[in-house]
Order: sequence, then C-alpha cells, then structure tokens
Amino acid sequence: MNKHDTVGIDCVAMCVNDIACAGGEPLFFLDYIACGKNEPEKIASIVSGVAEGCKQAGAALIGGETAEMPGFYPVDEYDLAGFAVGIVDEKDLITGKDLKAGDTLIAIKSSGVHSNGFSLVRKVFTMTEESLNTHFDSLGTTLGDALIAPTKIYVKALKSVKDAGVKIKACSHITGGGFYENIPRMLPDGIRAMVQKNSYEVPPIFKMLSTDGDIAEQMMYNTFNMGVGMVIGVNPADADKAIAAIKAAGEDAFVFGEAAAGEKGVTIC
Repeated sequence: MNKHDTVGIDCVAMCVNDIACAGGEPLFFLDYIACGKNEPEKIASIVSGVAEGCKQAGAALIGGETAEMPGFYPVDEYDLAGFAVGIVDEKDLITGKDLKAGDTLIAIKSSGVHSNGFSLVRKVFTMTEESLNTHFDSLGTTLGDALIAPTKIYVKALKSVKDAGVKIKACSHITGGGFYENIPRMLPDGIRAMVQKNSYEVPPIFKMLSTDGDIAEQMMYNTFNMGVGMVIGVNPADADKAIAAIKAAGEDAFVFGEAAAGEKGVTIC
C-alpha cells in the first residue's frame, strides 16, 4: 500500500504494551531501521509513526539507528525493530499470582489485526494493490486500511485503572498466539480463564478472514486477537470502576469472562 507512517506505531505498541502489562510505565524507546536503499522520505515517514507511538505511550524517543544494507535487503524492503525501557516499583508488579476463582476478566477492545498473524493474513487475501484498495461495506473501509489499522497502545488506559484505585491482579497483552497462548501467561496454577465469546461482537475483519480462508474457530482464537487487545483480571467489586476508567482514557472495555478453579488454561464458551 506504500503507506509507512503507521507501522512505527505498531513497533512501539508491541514494546510498551508489554511493559504496561507488567504494571510498568514506559520511559523511553529506541528504534533500528535496516533497509536495502535509504530513501530519506520513506525513513522520515516510518520514524514519524514511531514518534506518534511514543507520544501515545508517554515515552521519549531518545535515539535510533538506520542501516543501509544493499545486497542484504531488497531495495524496496526494510526491517524495523525497537525496544523500550519502563519502570515499576516491585510492589506494583502485575504478576497474576493473586488472581483467584471468581475474579472478573475484562477485555479492552483492539483496533483490528494488530500486526500479528500476518503470515496467515497474506495466505488468505490476495496481496495486490487492487485487492487491498477494494472497499467493503462490512468493514466500512478498504481491506488494506482495515488490515494495517495501527495497534492500540494501552499504556494510558491501564494507568487510568491504576489511578482509579483499582488493583489489576493479572494482565495479558493479546498478540500472536491469540487467546490460547497469551491469556495463560496471566494465570497462576489452578486457575482457568472462562471466556464468554458471546460477550462481544467479533470485528468484521476477523469474520472475513475466517470465511475467506476457511479457518476453523479454534485456529482463529489461537492466531488472532479476535477484537481483544488486552485482558485484565480484577476483583468483581472493582469491575465497573475499572471499565469506567478505561473508557475515560478513550478505550472500550467490557466484562468477558471470569477466573475459575481448574487446570491452568483457557476455555472459550
């Protein structure tokens, strides 16, 4: 699509969301761009996205490196990497160890595919300009724009919950591996996440992926975020307050399950 000003947001998001997930606040970010040919305008566009991601996360972009490597990368391709450093007091670390049966699981909505599962996305859809520029009423936009919608950065939403006086007992950033691989990371032994899949409307891009790619439901939930970018576990009495705090920070959230006694893992029902 020759659009390079949002991929930087995705790169920042993958780092700072993990920091926020552990209860921390990101301090600073550095990026690295390797390319086959240094095109200043394209590099500036990429870095503008990185800067926007840092702004959303409240982190400083303190430096970076651009490496021109002809012969290693094709002239029109680049590799973008980054890392972030955050801070958290040990007493405020979110480890999941205090999550217990009966606690409420709250989902924070994603903006779409969130730059994970794209190996499968590229197999399902035809990666041509014509295909990606096709407008679908069900998506409300073109296929390409739906696929590259920037990853949500949840730093401010999680800080809002903390500032509201709610203790986040457990937190999981839903990236590659979907519900089945990511949610168990927030669970202590003996606790199972019971997820109500009918508690929300799965975004149309995932329905299209499932239909066009003939992908089984289990595989969809094991690959994509299915409309949920972050999951937190809280005391049931704090659920309404947590959702209100997330909404006040500009994100959408809802109750989508509970912690139950059982073998560590996820049941989607």
